[in-house]
Amino acid sequence: MDEVTITEEDRRLLGLWAADCVERVLPLFEAKAPCDTRPREAIEGIRAFVREGKRTGRLRSLAWAAHAAAREVGDPAATAAARAACYAAATPYIHPLATPHQSKHALGPAVYQARARELAARDDARVGDEEIRWAIDHAPPAVRELVRRMPVRSPGRSRLDAFYYQLDTGLRR
Repeated sequence: MDEVTITEEDRRLLGLWAADCVERVLPLFEAKAPCDTRPREAIEGIRAFVREGKRTGRLRSLAWAAHAAAREVGDPAATAAARAACYAAATPYIHPLATPHQSKHALGPAVYQARARELAARDDARVGDEEIRWAIDHAPPAVRELVRRMPVRSPGRSRLDAFYYQLDTGLRR
């Protein structure tokens, strides 16, 4: 299996981009579960990593807590928003393996951001596509370069697969 080089600076810039993506949809989660702070804490955790550069057990715990919040909220858009937060907090832990699975982890925050917005807009595909374009337009060069070092994503069959493909293709340009 091939490996890709992922520097700590790559991880920080990926985490920052991921947090920016997710903050666009956190209100969708918070509207359905106003007392559940787990996804917001996950984003605060990734922002702390960006500032301090230390991968901690606490950050991993925050990611898992956001994942649990996604399972518990009971609303599709809010679930996608919490999953985006989970993926964002987990970005510092992607492995330097050139596999589609690792690119899924790197791109997950933006993909679930787009899906959350789309679901909140009654499954309006235009809204999801706009969010993917936003994520592409706001990706720093380091994120684009990291994606270019990973295997190209295939179109797949599901809406999430389509988002992964659109995002991967757009970041490679």
